[in-house]
Amino acid sequence: MDDLQQALTPLAPQLDAGATTVVNLRRLSGGASQETWAFETDTGAPMILRRKPPSATGSGNAVPLATEAALIRAAAAKGAIVPRVLAESAPDSEIGEAYVMARLEGETLGKRITRDPPFETIRPGLAAQCGKALAAIHAVPTEGLPPLVTSSALTELEKYEAVYRGSGAERPIFEAAIRFLRDRAPSLETPVLVHGDFRNGNIMVHPEQGLVGVLDWELAHLGDPAEDMGWICTRSWRFGGTKPVGGFGDYADLLDAYHAAGGREISLERVLYWEMLGSLKWGCMCLTMYMAYASGADASVERAMIGRRASETEIDLVALLEQAA
Repeated sequence: MDDLQQALTPLAPQLDAGATTVVNLRRLSGGASQETWAFETDTGAPMILRRKPPSATGSGNAVPLATEAALIRAAAAKGAIVPRVLAESAPDSEIGEAYVMARLEGETLGKRITRDPPFETIRPGLAAQCGKALAAIHAVPTEGLPPLVTSSALTELEKYEAVYRGSGAERPIFEAAIRFLRDRAPSLETPVLVHGDFRNGNIMVHPEQGLVGVLDWELAHLGDPAEDMGWICTRSWRFGGTKPVGGFGDYADLLDAYHAAGGREISLERVLYWEMLGSLKWGCMCLTMYMAYASGADASVERAMIGRRASETEIDLVALLEQAA
């Protein structure tokens, strides 16, 4: 039994009635900033451990894992489709900063969700399920939540403009998008809990049940509810699908279901604004990955491949600017 499995064993009775230990611990691939481990209790209950790497410096935007756990619990209390958080671990413990949640069955790879035959039946209803899930998340009372950053459209734009200026790149399309977005930034009236990374790839989808879980809460903050809607509509998260919502649904499906589930009325124009800002944000992120590769700070092929995608976001921005003209 390795050290981590041994450290998890005392949690077993808390994770499932009758459990005395954990078995089959293995690390899963994926997750740029946090470790993800799968295991079972000796009673057969499937679990996921989400843990901060011991040497991680962390993203400046990421909330602590204890905050993630608290937000997931708060969202669950409002009826959002999220995993059950069963245990938490403090930074100074043997496990380290982490939490354990019940493992969901389904798929997170966006390309499979958008294109593969097993998901053909549930795809038509998936955008509406996303709208309903967002309505529940945005309905979470903000009083009593752990401390969260509040961010408006202008705040987000200024943050990523600073990333772009810092890169030294000269991209006329980025410049045009920044001017357009700055002139039309909507005001933030009543901030809500925003997931911050709600997109195809961060949702668990079952081939028969559809959406079964909203994952990866590390970028949660308070802000504009349309931010989450625009992000899942950003073309980079459609994985080749032809429809705007995650590649699998239409705007109306998302917005109508959101409103029917109690969400405030949000205009398509506002969603399109955040969709454009989403393309700009992802383009700036791609630039930083190229810079890491070019400087030798991270010479992985992955960084180079993602870096080249900045040009794809320019195509998306041109299309959105033309559409808005």
